[in-house]
Amino acid sequence: MNQKLVAGVVLSLMLGTSAGAAEIVRRPAGDFPIASSVRVPAGAEFLFLSGTLADVRKADAPAGSVDRLGDTETQANSVLGKLERELAASGYTFADVVKMNVFLVGDPAKGGRMDFDGLMKAYSRYVGPPSQGKLPARTTVQVAALPLPGALVEIEVIAARMP
Repeated sequence: MNQKLVAGVVLSLMLGTSAGAAEIVRRPAGDFPIASSVRVPAGAEFLFLSGTLADVRKADAPAGSVDRLGDTETQANSVLGKLERELAASGYTFADVVKMNVFLVGDPAKGGRMDFDGLMKAYSRYVGPPSQGKLPARTTVQVAALPLPGALVEIEVIAARMP
């Protein structure tokens, strides 16, 4: 057998360069619309998006008020829309998002508890069927405050794709 061919096969096996190795693999988390894990192989291109806050919804509402930015669902829609545009500016979509971190402030209208249902209503509009089932691994936590008074939602994402 040709020595160059044998060396090439051995090197391919050592580097794990099989046909399926150059794919991003997502393990579903049951019926919940997130991945329990995402494996990104070497050679992937990454895009890191900074934490993003909602735009002002009601300019005549008092500065620093939740009413100025909206409830959790409204703010999450604004944030996810901004993230979608930022992804698109670099040629990515939500289908390329592999990790999402969500920070929620407790909603005063909900007794200081985070409005997880409001988040999920907005999230399901952007992630899921439109992303062709390519779900990100995701963490959602309640935090005491965000940098913008009245903000209830901040989201950051990491996207990856194979070149």
